[in-house]
Amino acid sequence: MAKSTPAAAAPEEAAAALRLRLRRLVAAVTAGGGGGEEAFEEAASALAALRDAELGPPPKDRAGAGAERRRRGHAEAAAVPEQFLCPISSEIMRDPVVLASGQTYDRRFIQEWLSAGNRTCPQTQQVLSNTILIPNHLVRSMIAQWCTEKGIALSPLENQEEDLVTNNERKSFSELFDRISSSSNISEKRQAIKDLRLLTKRNSSFRAVIGENPDSISQMISAVSNPELESNSEVLEDTVTTILNLSIHESNKKIIGDDTKAITFLISALQSGTMEARSNAAAAIFSLSALDSNKAKIGESGAMRPLVDLLEHGSMTAKKDAASAIFSLCKLHENKSRATKSGVIDVVLKAISDESLTDESLTILALLSSDHETVEEIGETGGVPCMLHIIKDDQCKRNKENAVAVLFSICMYDRTKLREVVEDENLNGSLAWLAQNGTSRARRKAAGILDKLKRTIHKTHYSC
Repeated sequence: MAKSTPAAAAPEEAAAALRLRLRRLVAAVTAGGGGGEEAFEEAASALAALRDAELGPPPKDRAGAGAERRRRGHAEAAAVPEQFLCPISSEIMRDPVVLASGQTYDRRFIQEWLSAGNRTCPQTQQVLSNTILIPNHLVRSMIAQWCTEKGIALSPLENQEEDLVTNNERKSFSELFDRISSSSNISEKRQAIKDLRLLTKRNSSFRAVIGENPDSISQMISAVSNPELESNSEVLEDTVTTILNLSIHESNKKIIGDDTKAITFLISALQSGTMEARSNAAAAIFSLSALDSNKAKIGESGAMRPLVDLLEHGSMTAKKDAASAIFSLCKLHENKSRATKSGVIDVVLKAISDESLTDESLTILALLSSDHETVEEIGETGGVPCMLHIIKDDQCKRNKENAVAVLFSICMYDRTKLREVVEDENLNGSLAWLAQNGTSRARRKAAGILDKLKRTIHKTHYSC
């Protein structure tokens, strides 16, 4: 009898080699140095070979059906909103995370990119100031909603966080905090804080040590409140970023949120830190606000006004961090009013008019439009023409959806704005088009506005 083991092993070895080859080609192409068209052709060839190695060539009598399935697959892939696809894998993101460049990737693929030693953003080629990956809860919730609407089931995430802490890590943690809190040497304190920032960035299990030492956050903040350290911008950046790194670990969010010094410290950094410190403070607040209990504490502590200020005046990365934090905080109803009183409406409407952060600004407005007070202010500050412009001219379906959702709320709350909507609709017919061609939510909102307009015109005509 012929032995089957070598025959079975050969395809597996071939497939493994092809996977490695394909991964290197994709990395080379994405980095922009992969040889152009030849690299793309080689990658396509490797992909086809991998398919044959794993599945075998399709039987002749099934070739037509296979081609049809591939055509359907391409059509379905094309229907997925572009912002839901990882730029590296072109697949729907399971665990979207934000890179320091502000771009969003699926954690698995961007982590592989970084682990290969790359220190640039695959999309922008920007050199990264750090390699911290921040969960993008906004995009993740949007993907989940879209998949629910389309009946698409995504495979569950594998556990990516390891809570097992070694004795060496406990020892390193203890030694670092002894140096931070007890050393009389200012230079040694500064170096210890920097070392802690690097360790919490590189070592995910090291972040779990904080669970065994919940008072260590307050100890660190008290130590850096020393007048000789307090004015040092580098120490502030390192401390804020350490809190950000620790907050990424899910079980740490409550520990940090329960520490009154931590939230106060982050808000202070938002107000007076360097741009990097302010940006990372906003990112830390965004990370912590995943818990509803933290949303309330952060809102009550006065974080909204400095976040809105950062959204208006920060660097592009800082603005995105601030927008994510504001959106997450405003999922709690009480924070919607705080955001409105802090001037967020003027800031996001200006951002939309300037075509800067349009996606993020519209997402914030759509969330806030469930609040009567906020809707009134949107209508009074030029929100109607701004939303009508997006509905008519923006190419992104999600932006159109959010804009028509905001416009729907305005029309429901304030009938005086209907005349402006009627005039635009008679001229452009944008709502009628959206009621036929938008997303399911956009179609509902557009149809609702059109129905409101029709009934209002009918009543006006009848009364005359």
